[in-house]
Amino acid sequence: MRESDRELYDRAVAVAERAYAPYSRFHVGAAVRAADGRVFEGVNVENAAYPLGVCAERSALTRAVTDGCKPGDLEAIGITASPCGGCRQWLAEFQLRRVIYKSPAGEVVSATPADLLPDTFEL
Repeated sequence: MRESDRELYDRAVAVAERAYAPYSRFHVGAAVRAADGRVFEGVNVENAAYPLGVCAERSALTRAVTDGCKPGDLEAIGITASPCGGCRQWLAEFQLRRVIYKSPAGEVVSATPADLLPDTFEL
């Protein structure tokens, strides 16, 4: 694994403590790196109405978009957990090159969005 990818994952671990997860107590952090080197962090934010919660990946990606990034501008994302199906679609939509995450087996691994979600939905 690239040193820069490991550093990105470590940033996700550090930011995870800021998650708002009073219901599940499952804190997730994410850090996405743009091609120009900027890094955008995000955490999961839960809501009592569960479907209204926001995943860490979407939080970080939304922050990147707010700061002007578009699909193709983002290089990699580090996530402290395996991304859910909806987030996998988001990762594909934003054309990230690498996804570094902690697998269910507890290993930090690297994959492409296509590895994680083959045959993504497209309009």
